[in-house]
Amino acid sequence: MMRRRAMGRGLMRTAATTAVVVGTAKAVSGTMDSHAANKQAEQQAQYDSQQAAYDSQAQLQQQQYEMQQMQAQMAQMQQQAAPAAPAPAPAAAATGGLSSDDLAKLKQLADLHTAGALSDAEFDAAKAKILG
Repeated sequence: MMRRRAMGRGLMRTAATTAVVVGTAKAVSGTMDSHAANKQAEQQAQYDSQQAAYDSQAQLQQQQYEMQQMQAQMAQMQQQAAPAAPAPAPAAAATGGLSSDDLAKLKQLADLHTAGALSDAEFDAAKAKILG
């Protein structure tokens, strides 16, 4: 009988030790799982942040491209809408037989008139004098 009691105590001690080992293993395992989950969450957050920055950069580049395309279209439309420059008149017809000296004087008068240095009446009088 003594042997049974000793054997019973040994089994109890083994069961208790096993329970402690299992409990410790579960606690360590839970901590490791928690640590791994936290690390994975941090990596996912970093990936999401990088992806958002990439998406933002791609969107900015797309907008810049579209802006360049619109500017090119506007420039093309302006060129098409600009009236063609009239063909220059023959020199004799344009000057009415005036000398280059008279043309230079008329240009100078026009510049003075535009600048406000000559009144309309002064401009007309000087122009009439040059044209004869």
